[in-house]
Amino acid sequence: MKLLFLSHVQNAQQSLKSNRMRSVLTILGMAIGVASITAILALSSGASKIVSDQVEALGGNIAVVRPGAPSETPFEDIAQFPTKQYYTASTLTNYDLETIQALPGVEAAAPLMILTGGVSGESNAPLNTPIVATTPEFATISDLEVRDGQFLDPSLSINTAVIGAQLSVNIFGTEQSIGKIVTIKGEPFTIIGILKRTNSPINYNGVNFDAAVIVNRETSGKLNQDTLQIQQINIRSTSVETLDDVIVYTNKQLLKNHFDEQDFTVLSGDQIAQPTSQLFLAIAGTTAAVAAISLIVGGIGIMNIMLVSVAERTREIGIRKALGATNGNIVWQFIIESLALSIGGGISGYLVGYLAAFAISTFLPFDPLISWQTAALALGLSITIGTLFGLYPAIRAARKDPIDALRQYD
Repeated sequence: MKLLFLSHVQNAQQSLKSNRMRSVLTILGMAIGVASITAILALSSGASKIVSDQVEALGGNIAVVRPGAPSETPFEDIAQFPTKQYYTASTLTNYDLETIQALPGVEAAAPLMILTGGVSGESNAPLNTPIVATTPEFATISDLEVRDGQFLDPSLSINTAVIGAQLSVNIFGTEQSIGKIVTIKGEPFTIIGILKRTNSPINYNGVNFDAAVIVNRETSGKLNQDTLQIQQINIRSTSVETLDDVIVYTNKQLLKNHFDEQDFTVLSGDQIAQPTSQLFLAIAGTTAAVAAISLIVGGIGIMNIMLVSVAERTREIGIRKALGATNGNIVWQFIIESLALSIGGGISGYLVGYLAAFAISTFLPFDPLISWQTAALALGLSITIGTLFGLYPAIRAARKDPIDALRQYD
């Protein structure tokens, strides 16, 4: 059996070498489809991992509370975010925040309120510049570093602000803007701090802090028509070991506050990265499905070439069957040849796909993720396409009558 398999492999090699240009073009068609899917998955996985890595880097003792009931299905969050966060009435209140801060095992808790409106300095900021209202504890919990000046402080005037380095450049033309006045929704604020650049617009808070302005929680009501909307509460436990207890206590106390209505969600670990990571995966899945069309085209190319090969080698098939080759032997001979084309295209496409992903990532704030799952998917798709589209030509070859096949070229 092993010798027969090796014989099929050698026959496939000889057949492909005898028609090199045709084989290369067929492999290229397969490689394009695999390369597209590989690049898409590598980039989307890298974008998802950056959020998970941020959560892990904070020490593993972070939890967040978001408004809205827990999703029944994982991808339900994709439709709800950012709708939950920005547009619907939040179910989280200041009393919830105070309750959480008083729980045992909680080192700090801070609200996250995101507003929209005009921001300007010496020039206007880009539209939809994030206006974040929070408390001084937020910097510690989210590991925000202040490069110049200081973060929010309750002992200072409430009309003070901390801005991102990029926003400072956008509205003042320099990162040195301590003491200058920034106007937020018509209200003047004195800049007391410039954040250190994170170069990471993707994070679990959903805010690009390099281009954001941060103000005191007490100010948000004035900026938002006396309406406070807490979109998220960030919690840091005293240690990793106490985090599970903090989550249990938080769920119990918030249920009590909300009259046993589960209109909030407490998340920790990889869950915090949802639905951000799921959104990237959904986008990747959609684009990968479109890219899969090129795989089908590649498969049709393999089938076409294999049908031509069967027609050209009719006499060879007749001789093999006359010498005792079974239908199964003939089927495997052509299936292996089809697999050689598809796997060759799959390996080439996988390598080219990662090269393309790394090239594209030079313009993005994250790197593609190299994973065995992507390699397994590329190989699996190659084997599947090669088998499915090579099966019909192989069966057609096996069904040829040996006498008619030998007589065809007499």
